[in-house]
Amino acid sequence: MGRKQKQKERQKQSTKELMGIDEITDYSLKTPYGELVYFIIRPTNISVLSESSVSARIYAHMTVLKGIAEIEMLCLNSKENFDDNKQYLKRRMDTEQNPVIRKLLQQDSTNLDRMQVQMATAREFLIIIRLKNEKESDVFPYLSRIEKSLKDQGFTTRRADNLDIKRLLGVYYEQNVTTERYEDYDGERWVVLGDV
Repeated sequence: MGRKQKQKERQKQSTKELMGIDEITDYSLKTPYGELVYFIIRPTNISVLSESSVSARIYAHMTVLKGIAEIEMLCLNSKENFDDNKQYLKRRMDTEQNPVIRKLLQQDSTNLDRMQVQMATAREFLIIIRLKNEKESDVFPYLSRIEKSLKDQGFTTRRADNLDIKRLLGVYYEQNVTTERYEDYDGERWVVLGDV
């Protein structure tokens, strides 16, 4: 197949096909390399814990890792980056003649700094289980055992659902942390059913 033909074929592919996704189910992401199930772990602020508590958390994490052979991990940075906006405001302040406008620009910059500090700990930790050739009847008991194991070790966790998976993909691929609802199809929110 020639280069132009390959490019035409690629342009016909959907976004999911380009990303290597077969399907997003209610509890997983199906790919040609297996079905991925995500467990979202709420992070612990270890900066306020004692040294013994941090050691206990590390040991609990190690116990989980040793107990589940198929485990993969992912950390997403779910915070927005305001650096470009802050640079723009700085340039505007440097060129602005009106002191009132300059003061407003400074307040905007301070507000962006404050927002960035508040979001500095907005990380998401994920445990990923790759299912391969498991019988459908065995999947949910297996996932429940993993979730119980995580909770028994003191982790606050839950299995990601369809909307969580779409949000995780949005954060991973485009650092989109502001969209509230992801569509299955582009423009889906504008379709009015029953309207003829």
